[in-house]
Amino acid sequence: KQILVLGLDGAGKTSILHSLATNHVKRSVAPTEGFNAICINTEESQMEFLEIGGSESLRSYWRMYLPKVLLLVYVVDSADHARLPMAKQLLHQLIQNNSTLPVVVLANKQDLEGAYCITDIHDALALSDIGDERKMFLIGTHVAEDGSEISSSMKDAKELIGTLVLDTQ
Repeated sequence: KQILVLGLDGAGKTSILHSLATNHVKRSVAPTEGFNAICINTEESQMEFLEIGGSESLRSYWRMYLPKVLLLVYVVDSADHARLPMAKQLLHQLIQNNSTLPVVVLANKQDLEGAYCITDIHDALALSDIGDERKMFLIGTHVAEDGSEISSSMKDAKELIGTLVLDTQ
């Protein structure tokens, strides 16, 4: 069972995964063409992440992998205001037929000027419409300077994901 990592192209999925895996920052500039799988070991468990690129041509694959996963991590670019409606629409379509799949939304790029704060992201993605039965979390994240340690928000996200994986196994 895997953890699926989705979001629009440019949201920061690959950079986040690398940071979670190594506890150090390495920004990725090249878009993921296809799939990217990363295994992360913690003291409690082994987590297998599958990232699918966010370009329009790859989004048709997203739904195929949903039934096989323990958890959805959905990454949005907090500073890309123009594309938040598209991110919202895709998220709602993805989870409409799966009322119990836990969702962790990472509001990424919180360090950029003009980035929406967490409450604005919550509203822009209409997260309150997603239902009460599902475990759903929203965390603001950012990937800092190359080589530095990951931020406390990234550590929190990693801990939360680890806990959710243990709960659903």
